[in-house]
Amino acid sequence: MFFRTITTRQWYLAATVACAVLLGFALYKQHQDYLDPCPLCIIQRLAFMWIGAWALLGALHNPARVGQRIYSGLILLGAAFGAAVAGRHVWMQSLPPDQVPECGPGLNYMLENFPLAEVARSLFFGSGSCAEVDWTLLGLSMPGWTLLWYLVLGAGTLYFTWRKA
Repeated sequence: MFFRTITTRQWYLAATVACAVLLGFALYKQHQDYLDPCPLCIIQRLAFMWIGAWALLGALHNPARVGQRIYSGLILLGAAFGAAVAGRHVWMQSLPPDQVPECGPGLNYMLENFPLAEVARSLFFGSGSCAEVDWTLLGLSMPGWTLLWYLVLGAGTLYFTWRKA
């Protein structure tokens, strides 16, 4: 079976490439199609950066069993966090228009004028702009796709790290 021949190092490299491609696609949509990211989108990008960075370090280091589990634990932490944020984002997009939270100021304005704790709260809870669906593919919005990718990256990391050699 094909999956049995993939090593943990190869999985880390594949996860790194997947995160880089996903972040590249997000930047493409932002700069070429002018789809500005909402606060929850920014957090999801940070989660992909976290996953990609630890996966890259794991691929370069190629640790033994204990090291693999440490790297994988850090990757799983990022995947779980990203999935939680993406899940909330998908939930916000499914709300009726009258239940959507009000839009707040932009991220740059908030960082310049509000305490960091208030900015973090605003980022995590999203705003009305987070409920807008500007792009879909096969019926899934961008947060729906990111949720799927977090689940794939998390499940793959579990599989390739914890399987019996």
